[in-house]
Amino acid sequence: MQTHITTTPFGKRALTLAQIANQVTAKAIPAGAAVNKWDAFRHIREAKDLLGATDRSLAILNALLSFHRDTELTASGTLVVWPSNEQLSARANGMPASTLRRHLAVLVECGLVVRRDSPNGKRFARKGTGGVVEQAYGFDLAPIVARAKEFEAMADAIRAEKKAFRVAKERLTLLRRDIVKMIEAGLEEGVPANWARVQQTYQLIVLRLPRTAPRQIVERVCADLQDLSDEIREVLESFVKSQNPSGNESHSGRHIQNSKTDSNYESNRTENRKEASGSAPDPDNVRSLPQRELPLGIVLDACPNLREMAQGGEIRHWRDLLSAAELARPMLSISPSAWGDACEVMGARHAAIALGAIYQRSDQINNAGGYLRSLTEKARAGKFSTWPMIMALLRAKLDADKSVEKADHEPSSGSGEGRLEVSEALLRSLSKPRSS
Repeated sequence: MQTHITTTPFGKRALTLAQIANQVTAKAIPAGAAVNKWDAFRHIREAKDLLGATDRSLAILNALLSFHRDTELTASGTLVVWPSNEQLSARANGMPASTLRRHLAVLVECGLVVRRDSPNGKRFARKGTGGVVEQAYGFDLAPIVARAKEFEAMADAIRAEKKAFRVAKERLTLLRRDIVKMIEAGLEEGVPANWARVQQTYQLIVLRLPRTAPRQIVERVCADLQDLSDEIREVLESFVKSQNPSGNESHSGRHIQNSKTDSNYESNRTENRKEASGSAPDPDNVRSLPQRELPLGIVLDACPNLREMAQGGEIRHWRDLLSAAELARPMLSISPSAWGDACEVMGARHAAIALGAIYQRSDQINNAGGYLRSLTEKARAGKFSTWPMIMALLRAKLDADKSVEKADHEPSSGSGEGRLEVSEALLRSLSKPRSS
């Protein structure tokens, strides 16, 4: 015959309102409720972070469940187990007594078990006729039955959260890979775009990720990366669509073909009788220009100031020149639309050469954006080539060197510091008289 159901802990342990709340929950077991103890334990283990349980406290709970003879915990059966500390320690892989007591307290605080302490604090059961338990003192497993559906819902939520986090991290990895490779492709292929700004935007987004980021931050970063990825892809796809499929790719790089006319640069090379408008005050004779692409070295000789915009002050490839031009554009107050039109009509490489020449003469040009638009319109009409523009800059530099030599009474064949050295063929080309 059961005499009394204890609700207070033995000894100096105080009773708390949280313990009373757990006891109320344990008493509110629906009639006929039953749960598989190991299924319930698996749910509790998955939801341990939400419950505030620890690994060692769950090891003790596993041992407590093993002391209940039935696999199924029912509201009508006895749910109190009364193992001694020695028995618990043995089933908990030899856990020390002090650690055992500390983590038993964690189970009570989490509301997973309820203490049913005897008058002297010992754990035992008093049995009646036929071996039926009349009174038991130990740990009541009733909260596991009462909260079984809650534990299952917690476990489902944890699994869903882990899956969402895994998907978010996979998406983050894919977006980062896509963006980096698309930027590299844009730079390698000479696609007209502000790639320096794109790279800076990408770095700023990625730097928002802490070392251990929660799912919410990862998803917000993914959303921003997705917008950036869509923007880059749109630029690349527009560039591909705007190209002439039948056009041959030049040895030195690609450029966008004009849908209304043939390639502007190619037309400038074939229509040698057309005049080209550059930075020179008078149009040069196009027939005197070499029938080949401008070498990068000549461009850099004519536009040395553009090296200031390159990383480390070095421009070794055409893509370095394009990147430097992208950085110089806002400094010249050239709008993105003017730059985009120039790249579309001239091709990214020749637009960068034209911008480098404008940057070289920025102290003499009041409206760089308007000047670039004027060159773009002439290129659209097939009346512009970058060769005369570069030749004019080289001629101006040679004239300046000659003036310095004359002032210093130095022989013209000397190699003074800072002089521009060009080939004899180029000197003969520059010395030809201009057509009237």
